[in-house]
Amino acid sequence: AKSEEEDHRQKKKRCEANDPFALREEGRTHFVDGDYERAFEYWAKAAELGDMDAHCGLSLMYRDGHGVEKDKGKETYHFEEAAIGGHPKARYNLGIGEWNNGNTKKAVKHWIIAATQGHDGSINELMDEFRGGMVSKDVLSAALRAHQAAVDATKSPQREAAEEYSYD
Repeated sequence: AKSEEEDHRQKKKRCEANDPFALREEGRTHFVDGDYERAFEYWAKAAELGDMDAHCGLSLMYRDGHGVEKDKGKETYHFEEAAIGGHPKARYNLGIGEWNNGNTKKAVKHWIIAATQGHDGSINELMDEFRGGMVSKDVLSAALRAHQAAVDATKSPQREAAEEYSYD
């Protein structure tokens, strides 16, 4: 087993090499610890290097004002970048933003895309809009099929075995 010190050295080395995953995870560590300034620095660098989770994290910082001034424009920009890069939660959040602004049709389009990427919350929103008459049965059925296909595509014997493994 690696020592904590060796683990820290490796993470530092990966960050210095501009590994977007390492930068994002270092940013997440700082964010959880409440060090929003450092989290922002790491996430901004990771986002610059194309990490979609980092874009999503930055959007949440701008939304909630963690370490930065709240900024709807920057929040939306980072959600859009992440969504374009295939991040389903960012796409879902863009839908929520559109829905809050009264743009139900745009919201539904975002949720359909996120649902086809396997995002459960988007399916719930589409079901609510179906019950409200804003989504047709055919559209909901197609979204449900695509959602299930995305979920099925992530299944593997290895993942199922990992889910069964317990730390208890």
